Amino acid sequence: MKKTNENIRNEILCLLECNAKLTTDRISNQLCIPEAEVIEEISKLENEQIICGYGTFINWSRVKGDTITALIEVKVTPSRGQGFNRVAERISRFDEVKSVSLMSGAYDLAVIVEGKSLHEVAGFVSDKLSPLESVLSTATHFVLKKFKDHGLIFNEKNDEDERMIVSP
Repeated sequence: MKKTNENIRNEILCLLECNAKLTTDRISNQLCIPEAEVIEEISKLENEQIICGYGTFINWSRVKGDTITALIEVKVTPSRGQGFNRVAERISRFDEVKSVSLMSGAYDLAVIVEGKSLHEVAGFVSDKLSPLESVLSTATHFVLKKFKDHGLIFNEKNDEDERMIVSP
């Protein structure tokens, strides 16, 4: 059965999402399609901004001088004509902010922030985030331990591979 372009595209995306270090040759072999087709499809995905970048996911709890991660619930007043976009884009520009998502439920935005200490994150909230005109309230939750992040399960056992990739 011949794979459709959509199937190939989704399979490439799934493989790269699990391991961005996969070579086009390896993807080609796994999907049983020519490497040139893989290269062309990845180029299209990048040009269409479906693939927005490639990253490394680090288990910071195993690194000396690790960082503090916080999830901040933010209630805002939406802008007339732009809704939540204007304030979300403004919050996204801060270096401390790792992600901003519009949410349903009790708060409007979920903001993930990283800092070197609790004090640094608290300073960000009190000095930069809370004073924004559209921000009505915030609630900060500090991450105590990560068990899984970006599809990677963090394993505490030293005798096994330090990371386990979870396939979609």
